[in-house]
Amino acid sequence: MSIDEQKMMLDGNGAATVAIKLAKVGVICAYPITPQSQISERLSEMVADGELPAKYIRVESEHSAMSCVIGAMLTGVRAATATSSVGLALMHEILGVASGCRVPAVMPVVNRALVSPWSLWCDHQDTMAERDSGWLQFYCENAQEVLDLQIIAYKVAENPELLLPAMVCLDGFFLSHATQPVLVPSQQRVDRFLPPYRATNLYLDPDDPMFINNLTSPAEFMEMRFQQKEAFALAPDVIKEAMAEFKEQFNRGYGPVMAYDCDDADIVLVGMGSAVGTARYVAKKMRLEGIKAGVLKIVCFRPFPTDDIRRILSGKQTVGVL
Repeated sequence: MSIDEQKMMLDGNGAATVAIKLAKVGVICAYPITPQSQISERLSEMVADGELPAKYIRVESEHSAMSCVIGAMLTGVRAATATSSVGLALMHEILGVASGCRVPAVMPVVNRALVSPWSLWCDHQDTMAERDSGWLQFYCENAQEVLDLQIIAYKVAENPELLLPAMVCLDGFFLSHATQPVLVPSQQRVDRFLPPYRATNLYLDPDDPMFINNLTSPAEFMEMRFQQKEAFALAPDVIKEAMAEFKEQFNRGYGPVMAYDCDDADIVLVGMGSAVGTARYVAKKMRLEGIKAGVLKIVCFRPFPTDDIRRILSGKQTVGVL
């Protein structure tokens, strides 16, 4: 731990909230839903107490929340929301507006099963249902990763070559409500890593008006989709660069995938999210029994790190995908 960071006991929701504060978000439009509600509640308390100098907009649904985020960011203000499960599903229409208008919002999503039957518990159906909606997706194993990957996600999403929104996904209850020690960097340190946000591609300015999200011809529609595709093609390199810079400044390293004991492994377990910790425990026990096992953690699911995965898994006898 360096002198310009402090150790705090935070659950995953708390880590997401602290990351939003460190990003100096100016507008918050959040709607509570289990197990994400704590993020909305804690942000409202921060604003009410003056700890976070932001405008908190009370909205009637997740659909409205993302609409407000887009409007705020088009005016040049970094904005935040969070959701989970059926809340993300209700937001679906506006997710496409954010990605299509290249609004680089960063949103923590607390993973929870979709209905039916009703469940409050974790699986990744909610974000998997949005995997092709034009959003980057990062998956966290622990509360430290929630904080760090969210800060990295702002850096990546707002890169002028990308301008792609990002979901930072954390497993409901297993991570959102599990309290762990987290190293929290100082505001000054984050400011050096993450410059102020400004709207560059599309923007709302009364002195320089433009049409945004207007009706287009098929040719124009395809052109804009092609531009999105080109941005996603650049994303792997931008993500790696941002993660390398983060490691240099904060001394914590990440990659789109992270391999544990895979070099000599005959068996590799592949997973993402909080289950990876259990997978590593199992692999270590297998090693003690003379079985060469390793674990491959998927951190970045969109864009999918195909080349990295192919390189690490090449020649392995057995691959188990969780």
